[in-house]
Amino acid sequence: MNFFAPLGRRRQASPMPASFSVEAGGFEVLVRVKIASRARRLTLRVPIGTEGPVLTVPPRVGEDAVRAFLQQHRGWLAERMARRPVPTPFADGHTIPLRGEPHLVRHSGTARGLVRCTRDEDGRAVILVSGDPAALPRRVRDFLRREAESDLKVAVARHAAALGVKVTSLRVRDTVSRWGSCSSSGALSFSWRVVMAPPFVLDYLAAHEVAHLVEMNHSPAFWRIVARLCPEGRRGRVWLRQHGAMLHAVGAVDTPSAGPDLA
Repeated sequence: MNFFAPLGRRRQASPMPASFSVEAGGFEVLVRVKIASRARRLTLRVPIGTEGPVLTVPPRVGEDAVRAFLQQHRGWLAERMARRPVPTPFADGHTIPLRGEPHLVRHSGTARGLVRCTRDEDGRAVILVSGDPAALPRRVRDFLRREAESDLKVAVARHAAALGVKVTSLRVRDTVSRWGSCSSSGALSFSWRVVMAPPFVLDYLAAHEVAHLVEMNHSPAFWRIVARLCPEGRRGRVWLRQHGAMLHAVGAVDTPSAGPDLA
């Protein structure tokens, strides 16, 4: 005897919307949905960089549950959004940091597409950018990237020599999840935005990644190496945690959230 009644054909569930609009703190916030096959619960986060909030959803969670979850966490979302730094564009007349010092960005004519640092008659640090005004944001970004690469190469070489290790390559990118990374093959990668921080922060970051060439972990032995290479390492680490988000707001068209983790 068959003890199970046929269930019949199941009605196909409606596809999950790609995003939801949520009222948080008096503003409409667009929350992007990410379906993750391995997720076990709903997770809401405000990522670094220019992205808006992201809600990670397990495959079998329905739209009603998602809407209820977002409504339940509107206060948290509003608080996180309010804490994000105000973005500072790469534009004429705006001030951006370079090696921890505020620099005024000034367009200086269209004759040649050069970028250089100088000081005005009042002694203020200035980044002068010539060439097509429309290309100014890109020129400033490229300039900072080159400065970061130059400073990081010097710091990395010094720390690698102290440990007797070999660095196979060094890259600078605009990473949003990590300030730096190190592979077992000796390849190092850094966020160019660290050049906007005070020099002791960049030196700590370089020491951190070079130390991974000896200890590919964050064990006590690893942190002892970092401390030996960079006496101000703890100060640099704290600075990144407290002010790292501000660096991601520079040149952004949207507002970032908390700073990334170190690898």
